Amino acid sequence: MTEPADRIDTDLPAHAPVRTLATFAQAPSTHPPRVLILYGSLREKSFSRYLSEECGRVLTAFGAEVRTYDPHGLPVFDRASFDLAKVRELRELSVWSEAQVWVSPEQHGAMTAAFKNQIDWLPLSDGAVRPTQGRTLAVLQVSGGSQSFNAVNQLRVLGRWMRMFTIPNQSSVPKAFQEFDAEGRMKPSSYRDRVVDVMEELFRFTLLLRDNAAILNTRYSEDKERRTLGALKPGLGVAAKE
Repeated sequence: MTEPADRIDTDLPAHAPVRTLATFAQAPSTHPPRVLILYGSLREKSFSRYLSEECGRVLTAFGAEVRTYDPHGLPVFDRASFDLAKVRELRELSVWSEAQVWVSPEQHGAMTAAFKNQIDWLPLSDGAVRPTQGRTLAVLQVSGGSQSFNAVNQLRVLGRWMRMFTIPNQSSVPKAFQEFDAEGRMKPSSYRDRVVDVMEELFRFTLLLRDNAAILNTRYSEDKERRTLGALKPGLGVAAKE
């Protein structure tokens, strides 16, 4: 039976596999992968910051360009203070990044408010720009007691919501106070080896996906939005009336 003319989408061929394969065939970028690291503590002696710094050292050794955001001075998310310097800095770093590393302590079985606050300031869309969509993501946590995966599991859900490619591997460091020396360097251990594994996997996935993020995230419905509205609908964190 022939479909009624008003039910046939004449623009579907633009999303056909042939177009996707042609895009994949382009030459890969050669610049160092750009990685943004976020951590979730404001304490002076912060083990999530220590772990984030260890991740940064490993990624730099692999050849990545690494930037770490300092959450001190970032206000509590209020859907209004978008012009503050700390908010603009966070958004600009997210747009700059091709990959991100999220490190949170586990507090009461969950990620910390300091970490979630950073993500709340990142919109899903800002005009035609997606500050997080298509980035690769690695998730890690530190705990004061026995090993747990509550925070990393939450970070995975959050990464999916922010439309990121979260890599399979992850790291959870228990009794973090035992795993770092007086200078904040991670001691040799199986936990440190796991951190290296996670950063290595993130580095490789980023090389594989960064040039194809646009086509992998091209959505039929969003193309219709752009044609109709000239931009994407406001997403999370965009100043708008609720």
